[in-house]
Amino acid sequence: MSRDETARPAVTRATLADLPLLVPLFDAYRRFYGQAADPAAAAAFLQQRLRHGDSVLLLARGDDGEPAGFVQLYPGFSSVRIARTFVLNDLFVVPSQRRRGVARLLLEAAEAQARELGAVSLSLSTAVDNHAAQRLYASAGWVRDTAFEVFRRAL
Repeated sequence: MSRDETARPAVTRATLADLPLLVPLFDAYRRFYGQAADPAAAAAFLQQRLRHGDSVLLLARGDDGEPAGFVQLYPGFSSVRIARTFVLNDLFVVPSQRRRGVARLLLEAAEAQARELGAVSLSLSTAVDNHAAQRLYASAGWVRDTAFEVFRRAL
């Protein structure tokens, strides 16, 4: 089977049993954003999210069962729409799996999961200089917000 004919990775909702597969991905994701490697802290953080159900983690695996990437959604609510929303907070694809459609597949799975859980919208943000991600999001039907400015305050 050629690389182009390779089956698409499977995406499943992660459970505590998936923690050993998620931790290296999550730690690599954090390192990408300039954080020091800390697998123990990554494991504790993800374990809390999974144990308490306060995020939705989706895991992509290749044909060989090896992790290819993940996405993490955090729940929120819209007072105006009186409905559930989700923030797509984290998306990471293993470098060897990039440019194979894994990120798009994770976006599709995130949308399906959010719909299944009754959400009316998904939102995400990315670095202003992450043009590759911006192109992906636009090509997948995401729309840049032009109505609101985002402000942050560190605590």
